[in-house]
Amino acid sequence: MAKEIERKFLVMGDGWRENAVGTHYRQGYLNSVKERTVRIRTINDKAFLTVKGLTVGCTRLEFEYSIPYDDCVKMLDELAEKPIIEKTRYKIPAGNGLAWEIDEFHGVNEGLIVAEIEVPSEDTSFEKPDWLGEEVSSDPRYFNSNLVSHPYTTWNK
Repeated sequence: MAKEIERKFLVMGDGWRENAVGTHYRQGYLNSVKERTVRIRTINDKAFLTVKGLTVGCTRLEFEYSIPYDDCVKMLDELAEKPIIEKTRYKIPAGNGLAWEIDEFHGVNEGLIVAEIEVPSEDTSFEKPDWLGEEVSSDPRYFNSNLVSHPYTTWNK
């Protein structure tokens, strides 16, 4: 059984951009109920199907599989809930074998930038860079699956 333990934070300023190289992601949801999500995504020329369970604290079950790229594109275009999530992901080393994943959203989620770090346990300590803002790990508004039905550009900020 695979578990994902992830901490999520808002990003402040542009200090994180130095030496950051981004990769374009397109992802959609075939199912986005909170008890389980079924996500498909393309990352460059690769494609994946991911099933995630209910988040408890910062932990949830996660299963991910490679799928044919053309099948994924067809599912994104014709089966996935709309709108599709489009973002650029940047990876930045965080020390101790950890890495920050910074997601800069586009389209209906333009303006949202979130940093995530996957940790081996919920009590793992890590250095917090100065560009790290408020923690939003337990705020469901920031779950990618919820950004489909409630895009960032529609929020009262």
